[in-house]
Amino acid sequence: MNDSYSITDLAREFDVTTRTIRFYEDQELIEPERQGQTRIYSQRDRVRLRLIMRGKRLGFSLKEIRDLLDLYDGDRSEITQLTILVSKINERRDALRTQREDIDATLDELDKLEESCQGELSRKKTG
Repeated sequence: MNDSYSITDLAREFDVTTRTIRFYEDQELIEPERQGQTRIYSQRDRVRLRLIMRGKRLGFSLKEIRDLLDLYDGDRSEITQLTILVSKINERRDALRTQREDIDATLDELDKLEESCQGELSRKKTG
């Protein structure tokens, strides 16, 4: 296991641009060391980047991700972090279910509207 990574290594591993990684650095979510102009990322930065990417994929905001990362830094037992993460997961799941219900309702409405339009077209063509 490597102890350090270049920005190119991490960009390739996580399939993101180096600009994305620099953005997360600007947001102080990761803190690479510097050797001149070169950024040297630690195993901690790599793990944090993995958590950031997972959080983004699951729809968490950067603020929510930062809050969770900050909790980990303060509580190495992870109990607080895991408790809050479970709560955030439940909130996100509820929001997605609501969105799915809204999408299903919209699709049903579109189906009914299309059916109505098709019926009207048929009447006009034969009438």
